Amino acid sequence: MTIIPLAKVTVLGLSADRERLLDGLQSLGCLHLIPLADAGEDEGFVLDRPSEDARQALRYLMDVRRRRHQTRVDADFAFERIVAEALANRRRKQQAEDRLLALGKRLEELRPWGDFTLPALDALGGCRLWFYRVPHPKAAAFRQALQGLGVPWQRLHETARHAYVVLIAEEEPDPALLPVPRSHVGSQSYREVQRECDLARTALEDVEAEHESLSCWLFLLSKHLTRAEDAQARHQASAMARDDSTLVQLQGWIPRPLLPRLQTFAARQGLAYLADVPEPRDSPPTLLRNPASLSGGQDLVTFYETPAYRDWDPSIVVFFSFAFFFAMIMADAGYALVLGVVLALKWKSMGRSAGGRHFRILAAFGLVMALVYGMLAGSYFGIEPPQGSPLAAIKLLDLNDFPAMMQLSLLVGCAHLLLANGVVAVRGRSLAQTAPPIGWMAVIVGGLTLYLGNAAPPVLHVGLGLIAGGLLTVLLLSSERQVHHPMDLLLRLLDGAGSLTAISKLFGDVMSYLRLFALGLASASLAITFNQLAGQVSRSDIALGVPIALLILVLGHGINLLLAIISGFVHGLRLNFIEFFNWGLSGEGVPFRPFIKKELAS
Repeated sequence: MTIIPLAKVTVLGLSADRERLLDGLQSLGCLHLIPLADAGEDEGFVLDRPSEDARQALRYLMDVRRRRHQTRVDADFAFERIVAEALANRRRKQQAEDRLLALGKRLEELRPWGDFTLPALDALGGCRLWFYRVPHPKAAAFRQALQGLGVPWQRLHETARHAYVVLIAEEEPDPALLPVPRSHVGSQSYREVQRECDLARTALEDVEAEHESLSCWLFLLSKHLTRAEDAQARHQASAMARDDSTLVQLQGWIPRPLLPRLQTFAARQGLAYLADVPEPRDSPPTLLRNPASLSGGQDLVTFYETPAYRDWDPSIVVFFSFAFFFAMIMADAGYALVLGVVLALKWKSMGRSAGGRHFRILAAFGLVMALVYGMLAGSYFGIEPPQGSPLAAIKLLDLNDFPAMMQLSLLVGCAHLLLANGVVAVRGRSLAQTAPPIGWMAVIVGGLTLYLGNAAPPVLHVGLGLIAGGLLTVLLLSSERQVHHPMDLLLRLLDGAGSLTAISKLFGDVMSYLRLFALGLASASLAITFNQLAGQVSRSDIALGVPIALLILVLGHGINLLLAIISGFVHGLRLNFIEFFNWGLSGEGVPFRPFIKKELAS
């Protein structure tokens, strides 16, 4: 709900206590480190990530069918050896799987030819066997070509699509004389390949057994990997410090509410620190803080971009607007109930991580809004409630009333953009920052007034007056340029004229909200279409008409529900990230990344 104010702190200690200082600050875990201005060649230093091999080994051992009991204490645990053994096992497993796949493919190729062993060359008087797989459409041309060659041949096997033929000849017949190329069956018999396949399967099982055995080291491997990451973070922090062999200095950003913790730490460690407010030339990182129940909006915002430190946090707006857009796009109470059941079944498993807990609350709120909107639209799997029923009494929207639904979508879009410009206007610190968003708000209200009033007097005059006043405000008050001589007035007007070019973007952004109406109508229309199709099939004389109709309903509504979910997410996020952020946020910031220990507790 807010961006936490930060303080720029410089921590000083003795060079002899450098490692202790770094370890203490990492345990404190509340400082976003930055390189000192005169850190020299160390500025901007970025150490390579911790062993990528270790990460790969950890991921590989976690992907095991049955995980062994975890070894939690082992003084002789060899981190590098376990990593090497895991990666070697992964290579052997890949090789065994590839060989088994190749042998299986080879067996399939040999099966139609039967189980045989090629005779020695002198057993056929110097002749060889040549194998051909002939498609039936080419069989006549193949037989005609064989008659011209005058060589003995025999059909060994036949399937619905091919005939398998062998020729006896000293040399391979000219490929240009035959309509099909020769088949390469190799020198191994089917039985020999089958035995190699069995051996390869046994080898793969041995490798998988070793994979399972290695999984007992997962806990210790994770623990040592986080230790390696912590050591790397300290190494990187050390590179950001300034050290003159007497004093060592570290600089970073800290949330102002946590300054007492730093003060206590400094007093305990015998350190000195200086805390300053950010200066205009500084670019502090952004630390967002929202209530846990609404943090799903923060996750959506940071998924796309992090607001600048001096901007505002749109997480709450995104939370509610995304849920409402999703509801308008789904536009069906039945679909909302189905997804609600799925969410209820997954609720406990989603609570295992902070991101899962945030998302399930966002999903629950979005589905409640979708249920309410679907009831207001009177759509239950594309079926309208009977006239006179309680559900029919609460139907207030008609998705087939195109003018009314377009008005609703444009009203929602205008309100969304008015909120974005309103926040910018309230936060403006100068006339040039406050006046333009107010001008664009007047243009939005004026255009909406003309649209809703059908451009009829006196609404016409009010709408045109708002539009003209808003455009004049943008033209005259958008420039920060100071007026020192008459030419500056002209330059200010040019600046304002440049700002007026955003009118086309404003019009396009407002029209973009019509997707809410279009996608909601498409979802409802598909549901009705599948219902009609299933009804026609069930009433027809087709055998098994009722089961087929049920299959159409299940598959049709399943596909439509999937499309509604995808559309709701993609376009619900797009209207926030593109249209709303373009008018409500001034720039992108850097997320706050604390210098903190990641080591797992035993």
